[in-house]
Amino acid sequence: MPSETPSSRNPSGTFAIGGDLSVHRLGFGAMRITGPGIWGEPPSRAAAKATLARVPDLGIDLIDTADSYGPFVSEDLIREVLHPYPGLVIATKGGLTRHGPDIWRPVGNPDYLRQCVLMSLRRLGLARIDLWQLHRIGPDCPREVQFEAIARMREEGLIRHVGLSEVSVDDIEAAQGFFPVATVQNQYNLVDRTSEAVLDHCTAHGIGFIPWAPLARGALAREGSVLAEIAGRHGTGDGAVALAWLLKRSPVMLPIPGTGDPEHLADNMAGAALTLTDAEFEALDGQGRAAWETGAGA
Repeated sequence: MPSETPSSRNPSGTFAIGGDLSVHRLGFGAMRITGPGIWGEPPSRAAAKATLARVPDLGIDLIDTADSYGPFVSEDLIREVLHPYPGLVIATKGGLTRHGPDIWRPVGNPDYLRQCVLMSLRRLGLARIDLWQLHRIGPDCPREVQFEAIARMREEGLIRHVGLSEVSVDDIEAAQGFFPVATVQNQYNLVDRTSEAVLDHCTAHGIGFIPWAPLARGALAREGSVLAEIAGRHGTGDGAVALAWLLKRSPVMLPIPGTGDPEHLADNMAGAALTLTDAEFEALDGQGRAAWETGAGA
């Protein structure tokens, strides 16, 4: 009997971040292993740790986190359970401050960004962060000042690859003057197409696109929708269908569905093995786009 490989457990295909850091395209978002409002400890620390322990078992090798998740709770748990990360890429983010549940305030001061990187290195137990992402461009100083500070940290070897989050095509092109943009993390899903132009730009230039809130389905989750019909046809949940649609949408797509439940994590992996027909993809695309344009995606 052939031995099981990460690719057989996670048949989502692979993508090389920055051209040299290969990961399976369906990853894991570690935001939900924290408390309500992404604040404090998770409701069940045991469940959060069990979820993280299941990640490599399912062939997932890209974990996306941030220093602001908790804050610090997500990074601390990842180190506790998974360090020294054999075969894993730990991507993290910095640039947001936390003042309470569901409160997120961006700061772009170069000294603060450097502190974010240094403290993430310490918490994760790393000498270099494979993918560090600017969580938001801060309003407190010009974006070029922030990009220059990040470029210096990359030149120092603190960061291997740089990503941006919630940015426009103009932001990406401006950042490219300071460092190669390896990934972009914007909100994107079946019913939120605000970042279509950004996704098309990333696809054209080989930039990894990490959609956050990838499982949002809005009105498409109702009984009798195209999404529900396709899920029934394939004998799977509608979340797996939404993930399969994302993976088919672009070869640079790197979905990172998040959960603090190990069983839910396994359910999400069904999306990696599901292949939609072109007709199914187009039907989902059309209904999702219509929901977004009419505001039914909320």
